[in-house]
Amino acid sequence: MTSQVDQSEAVDGSDGSEGRAGSAPPAARQGRPVKPTRRLDRVIIRFAGDSGDGMQLTGDRFTSETASFGNDLSTLPNFPAEIRAPAGTLPGVSSFQLHFADHDILTPGDAPNVLVAMNPAALKANLPDLPHGAEIIVNTDEFTKRALAKVGYAADPLTDGSLDAFRLHKVPLTTLTLEALKESGLARKDAERAKNMFALGLLSWMYHRPTGGTETFLRQKFAKKPDIAEANILAFRAGWNFGETTEDFAVSYEIAPAALPSGTYRNISGNLALSYGLIAASTRSGLPLFLGSYPITPASDILHELSKHKNFGVRTFQAEDEIAGIGAALGAAFGGALGVTTTSGPGVALKSETIGLAVSLELPLLVVDIQRGGPSTGLPTKTEQADLLQAMFGRNGEAPVPVVAPATPAECFTAALEAARIALTYRTPVFLLSDGYLANGSEPWRIPAVDELPDLTVDFATEPNHELPDGSRAFWPYKRDARTLARPWAVPGTPGLEHRIGGIEKQDGTGNISYDPANHDFMVRTRQAKVDGIEVPPLEVDDPQGDARVLVLGWGSTYGPITAAVRRVRADGGRIAQAHLRHLNPFPANLGQVLHGYDRVIVPEMNLGQLALLLRAKYLVDAQSYNQVRGLPFKAAQLADVLHAAIGTLDAEDQR
Repeated sequence: MTSQVDQSEAVDGSDGSEGRAGSAPPAARQGRPVKPTRRLDRVIIRFAGDSGDGMQLTGDRFTSETASFGNDLSTLPNFPAEIRAPAGTLPGVSSFQLHFADHDILTPGDAPNVLVAMNPAALKANLPDLPHGAEIIVNTDEFTKRALAKVGYAADPLTDGSLDAFRLHKVPLTTLTLEALKESGLARKDAERAKNMFALGLLSWMYHRPTGGTETFLRQKFAKKPDIAEANILAFRAGWNFGETTEDFAVSYEIAPAALPSGTYRNISGNLALSYGLIAASTRSGLPLFLGSYPITPASDILHELSKHKNFGVRTFQAEDEIAGIGAALGAAFGGALGVTTTSGPGVALKSETIGLAVSLELPLLVVDIQRGGPSTGLPTKTEQADLLQAMFGRNGEAPVPVVAPATPAECFTAALEAARIALTYRTPVFLLSDGYLANGSEPWRIPAVDELPDLTVDFATEPNHELPDGSRAFWPYKRDARTLARPWAVPGTPGLEHRIGGIEKQDGTGNISYDPANHDFMVRTRQAKVDGIEVPPLEVDDPQGDARVLVLGWGSTYGPITAAVRRVRADGGRIAQAHLRHLNPFPANLGQVLHGYDRVIVPEMNLGQLALLLRAKYLVDAQSYNQVRGLPFKAAQLADVLHAAIGTLDAEDQR
């Protein structure tokens, strides 16, 4: 993250196509000078426009081609909560940011080097994020008096000098798209919709992106409407050729593939990785996967994806509400399936009683919470980390639940397997806390071999397990495993293993209803001891010199910004240690020792200090919070300043 962009220029080969593997046929080059190529080590591009302008599709296609080229990358989709916000307004702006490089990167980037603005609203909403010198590509056709007035522009920013600090490219994207499609036979309105593909073609030329995959994608996406498919392809090629022929773009840019560990890679979003992780957990456990869910942003993609995989024995149930969804999932768990329910914070509130029932019944159940901004409906399409205390304590009574949190989009795959391991081994519901940033963001993922995945095989109870005084045998549903304290899992219908379920307290061993005070105390403490005894890996600390005095500790999606900030601090000569929690309940056994080994602990969170509160209470350390709840991930530069300040404060205290 600290590397500087290489501004040296290098001329292409004789045909000007170096680095353009799979590119569309360019316009004829005879008689024209070859444009120079400038080599960069990384770039951050943001596409922005109305929610109906196809910015998410444009960004996704550019990302897919970038992944196939071999760059490391990280993305940040950002879209409005309204299904169809008023066109041309600030609330309706949708954007997609992509950071790609020839080296390992961790975040979508703090500030775009390039902004593609499809209208005045997109320009105004995103301009504050741009550093001076950034390139701005605007669709001049949309900069009408009415459109400017709608977002509060008193004068046209394209002509009033307010953009002089930037490299401005005025491109009539709509006009050029219509010209390219004048022979297509499409109505003007339909032809205009392809302007995002013209923009994609132009950016593909600028950054030497492959193009074959996009053309294949368009033909598949519009297979039932071949005229629409060909129109989009024509617009895409026209944009590419415009970049090649226009004098406004004097150079193109080349970013070499990154040196990644060997393996087979694909670009993957957090929700897709989580879906694949659930399928892998089902396959490795030998259990059918059942998802009981109700659609909610940003978790709905998991329901959509899993519904495509009936060939793996996956059954998906879109319930009438959140309560029905988790009830069905818990019923499936009772029946011997891998039960899963997916939701976000508002849905967790509705599911809390049934989660408590799963705690009481001691059945494996995965509760996937893709966190978003709150409270209540809050910010449906924006990210936050504010459900940690809800996951820990948001149920009546003493109802402990393990909590697992992935750190990156790709890590959502392994987090799903880990949550399933805990649920199946210890017979307990498990929270998996992802968030909107991880869910919608993407990065390269090395596809693991099957033999790299954990064995999650489950042994069901098959016969009575307790000998009675008269010599006969009975089934005791709460006769526990000595190591894990897990109770036996008996599939309904197994002869001789009939047992009672329900929310009223059970008697230890027999599972009969019990109101005995001593038994209730014992069962509460046993359920807590089971969670406390879950085996999790020790916390790993990154402290290269071993003499850092400041530790920055994070969880969840703060991993990328924190790690990028730590790299900046170390590049400036600062000594700082870093650790990241994947298990939030129970904490790793060595966490207390780690915390007490540093003079200062900084805990960045996208909430008001929930993890810091838990650390202070449990370990009596002065964990210092650094918080934001803006619906956006941290910026690495901001975090680096905070860490520099913490180191500087300790140094100043030593000098006094």
